[in-house]
Amino acid sequence: MSLMETTKSNGCDPAVPPDDIIFGHSEIMRALQKVVEPMAGVQLPVLIYGETGTGKEVLANYIHRRSPRRNGPFVKISCAAIPASLLEAELFGYEEGAFTGAHCTKPGLVEQASAGTLLLDHVAELDVTTQAKLLQLLQDGVFTRIGGQRELKIATRVICIASRDLRDGIAHGRFRLDLFHRINGASFRVPELRERPEDIPSIAGYLIGLFNETFGTDAWPLSPAICRRLQQYRWPGNVRELENVLRRYVVMGSPEAIAEDLARRSLTFPPTELPMHRSLPLKARTQRLVREVETQAILRVLHLNNWNRRKSAKMLKISYRALLYKIRRAGIGEYSLPKGAS
Repeated sequence: MSLMETTKSNGCDPAVPPDDIIFGHSEIMRALQKVVEPMAGVQLPVLIYGETGTGKEVLANYIHRRSPRRNGPFVKISCAAIPASLLEAELFGYEEGAFTGAHCTKPGLVEQASAGTLLLDHVAELDVTTQAKLLQLLQDGVFTRIGGQRELKIATRVICIASRDLRDGIAHGRFRLDLFHRINGASFRVPELRERPEDIPSIAGYLIGLFNETFGTDAWPLSPAICRRLQQYRWPGNVRELENVLRRYVVMGSPEAIAEDLARRSLTFPPTELPMHRSLPLKARTQRLVREVETQAILRVLHLNNWNRRKSAKMLKISYRALLYKIRRAGIGEYSLPKGAS
């Protein structure tokens, strides 16, 4: 995100998914919703963490829209995209003459978020000086612009997002422990997409509808076989990666686009770890992992043989009929194999 891409809104972004898409039907996301809902209305700083692409910003927007500050602005900024020398000025503003080029007084994003929510993405990238000013804001509700002498008091809720463990930064002296405790008034981990495969069909349906509207296309809903294939893939890029796959499907207009995309991605990434569903017994976890490894092996061989299934069956040393059965069970059915496959 560049300086020009720093955004400010009233929190009513039409692209924000409805609640049933954000939280889905999985046990792990329903549990998250139960703890997020009551905390949204409490005026505490929030820390949201998890892998890249899991939807942390979407959750932050959800919290804002359910807070007493929902009618105020929702201001977000990526701390990683702005040089440290500019970030403090962007956040806290500056007075005229504070530095070369400061020809007039400029309020910062903290002031723009007054009576609303300030979202700091990649908070681990804050430099030490800016961390100190943020700590003062969270402790006392006051700050000073660069070059200013007067303390300004502001009422702004701060939500921070981190894609990596802040405790590592604390251990190496890059992140203040006292600031960590301040931003961690309430903390929520957004699960990886592979932890909630049962939510993938509804997310996919929502995204296809969204992309159809965006691109003026009319891509069909996905077949059950394709949905199963989406559920079996490990999604190292999480929802963001799923968006990319479905965007290509909507533009190309054929299920083959998804099959080819997943096949190529499966060649790049190793098999996933054992699924860590709380209610899933060891035997079921092991069976799921074995099927995933088998599916990825089949995809690799199909790819090597230009999707010729007879040649692939010989290479895998199984019968053609057995390969067809495994392809159907894996969701790589007739409607998902590339055209011309035999």
